[in-house]
Amino acid sequence: MWINSTVIEAAHDQDTVPEENVISMDNKPALEYHVSAERIDAHGSIAACKTAKIILDTDLAGRNDAFNPAELLLAAIAACMIKGIERVTPMLKFRLRGVDVRLTGRRQDSPPKMIGIEYELWVETEEPDRRLDLLHHNVRNFGTIFNTILAACPLEGAIHRGIPPWRYEATRGADSLEGRS
Repeated sequence: MWINSTVIEAAHDQDTVPEENVISMDNKPALEYHVSAERIDAHGSIAACKTAKIILDTDLAGRNDAFNPAELLLAAIAACMIKGIERVTPMLKFRLRGVDVRLTGRRQDSPPKMIGIEYELWVETEEPDRRLDLLHHNVRNFGTIFNTILAACPLEGAIHRGIPPWRYEATRGADSLEGRS
């Protein structure tokens, strides 16, 4: 998101830039996203947006039934990659049966930050290699979260054809989340 320099000058004595003056690089109004989070107790919190809620691991000891902040970041990248594939497959007339992503993030302690993220992107498809590479190019270049994280730390990975080794199912089954645990 970019702010017009004239707006910065006009807002110099104000704490915030007027919302109507926030624009994107293509001079369209910037999209906004809203999430709220609430501490439930010393073991967890809940984040909400639209009608969805997600339990957050904010326990200092950690917990196995919720995503911690670093895992949420990796999940956001994975969701961005998969959503990008959903967006581009109709345009490219790209046929696939399934998509899996596995990400690994590396964190340093002082100062605390992510210092690198690697991914494996697996696509179940019969499309030729050049089209698989085109799909990967689109994922790497047109994802909001992907591009944001890429500007902050190294984000590297590869695309593969087939079913990933970590998934033991022979086929994908249903095309929805219904019935999955």
